[in-house]
Formats: sequence, structure tokens, C-alpha cells
Amino acid sequence: MHMADALLSPAVGGALLAVSAAGVGWSARRVRAQAREEITPLMGVLGAFVFAAQMINFSIPGTGSSGHLGGGLLLAILLGPAAAFLVIASVLTVQALLFADGGLLALGCNLFNMGFLPCFVAYPLIYRPIAGERPTTRRIQVGVILAAIVALQLGALAVVLETTLSGISALPFGPFAMVMLPIHLAIGLVEGLVTAAVVLFLGRERPELLQPMATRPIGLQVGRALASLAVTAALTAGILSWFASAHPDGLEWSIARATGGHEVAEPADGLHRALARVQSAFALLPDYDFRRDPPATAPPDDGSVEAPLVQAGTSAAGVVGATLTLGLAGAAGLVLRRRKAGR
Repeated sequence: MHMADALLSPAVGGALLAVSAAGVGWSARRVRAQAREEITPLMGVLGAFVFAAQMINFSIPGTGSSGHLGGGLLLAILLGPAAAFLVIASVLTVQALLFADGGLLALGCNLFNMGFLPCFVAYPLIYRPIAGERPTTRRIQVGVILAAIVALQLGALAVVLETTLSGISALPFGPFAMVMLPIHLAIGLVEGLVTAAVVLFLGRERPELLQPMATRPIGLQVGRALASLAVTAALTAGILSWFASAHPDGLEWSIARATGGHEVAEPADGLHRALARVQSAFALLPDYDFRRDPPATAPPDDGSVEAPLVQAGTSAAGVVGATLTLGLAGAAGLVLRRRKAGR
């Protein structure tokens, strides 16, 4: 659901950037106040895991579309909403700057849609009341699935509203909403199932991770859980990313359906062009691959499907991105914890 700059006006993009920046500031103060020792390694490794997981697009049967794990709800369950929001901000910033995934003008919108809504709306209002203070397997499953669906529906609706309010694309509100909401209902269901599986797996390693942050024991030891996540992130980023679906994601698919297959043109104003140049300069691995010149002619399509070969560019992008996200999110947790200790 990463929005591109072509969908947004400077006013809408700037407003959501300000809102998201305020959310980052509030979250930083909240994490600093908690001052929990385990928060630094958890933020780092979970950030790497979510970055790697977002590289795996799964096909939505019968649609020609695909989706991927957003990760905001998973992070909120394991870290609490404030730390989760900081981690999602780290993931989206690395994606936008180094991989040209999501626009720079759209960064605030993407953080609001994929971070604020799952962390501060779906988690406390949907998941937390269902899971309760002593969550059982069934309550976790129900809470995660419902919260994931709500988060994706709100996020899809937010994309439609932000695009409509911008008024710079030809996307009509009604047809756009009519394709965005159903496809993200399916994506939300899959995300709920995957998130529930990850949460329950980690809950078997450390049941305390499933408790609200305020009730967790101080100095919680999470070494084994972190090791499992780190290994999974490395395998996902380095190898499993080869098998990601080639179908367009839910947003791209919806735009094509709403416009009859026409691409949304990039606005010609100076700000959009300037941000595109900045992003191009920073994006060392655009589209999660090595920079390369496009082929002069496309190879013939004989209809056959081959198993993925070794994709060095994708592996490099996955490992580099996961490592940078681990460092950025972990550094944020470390700095905030040290500032609390200093005070």
C-alpha cells in the first residue's frame, strides 16, 4: 500500500507528513518514558523482520493482484504502539530513500496509513479488548484477524481519501474505493493469519511478550525469540524474496482497475520533479535490485513458468535493507533509553 508521489498534492502530502512527524515525536517521548532494557534489541530485530517480510508479495487468487505483510499490528502487539510506530517509520524511510518504494512526498501518508492506523487504532481498539490481559490462543487469533482487517480497510480508505483530496489524478472516488476496499479485505485476512502465527510462535518462546507493555516484567530476557526472528529475517530477505509474486500489489491493481489500465501521470510541477531527483540519487537499489539499463527488446513470452533463479540483486537489497532497518530502529531505541537513564 505504498503510495507514490504522483497521487498526492503538496498540501495533502505536507499535512500528513506533519501529522506523522508529530506522531514520531510523541512516540519517542513515550518510549523514553518506558526505559525498558529489552526495547532496543526488540525494535532492531523486529524492524529487520518486518522489512524482510514486506518483500514477500503473496498472490490473491483469482484477481491478478498481490499483497504483503504491513507489520504495524505485529509490532504493536510485541512492542506497544509507540515503539511500533518508530519501527514502522524506520522501515518506510529506508524503503523510500534506498529502494524508491513509496514517494518522499508520500512518506507521511504511508506512515499514517501503514503505521498510525494499525498501531494507534486497530491495536488498542480492536485487538487489545479481544485478547484481554491474559490472552488465550483463540482470543489472539480472533483479535489479530479482526484488527488486521480493520487496519487494512482503514488504510485503503485513507489512500482513496488522500488521493481524492489531492485532486491531481484522474482517479474517481467511487470506482477507486470499490476496488481498493475489497482487495485489501483479502490482503487483511492473509495478514491477520500470518501475524497470528508469528505472535503465537513467539508467545510459546516468551509468553510475557503477549502481555501489554505496562504489565510485562522488567528486564525480560528475549534472546531466543530474537535469534529466531533474526534467522527468519535473514532467510526471508536473502532467499525467500526470490519467490515473491510478480503480480501488482493491491494499490497498483486498484489504480489500473479504476482508470481502465492507464498509468497515473507524474505531476509536472517543480516539487514533484525535485523530489523524484532526490529519490533517484539516494536509491542505490531501486525496486530492490541492482541498477541496470532496461533491455532493448523484451524476451518473447512463451507462456512457460520457470522456478526463480538466484537473484543476487534482490538478495543484496533484502540483506542491506534489513540490516539498515535493524540499525536505524535499534539506534532509536538505544538513544531514547540512554536519554532516560541520563535524566
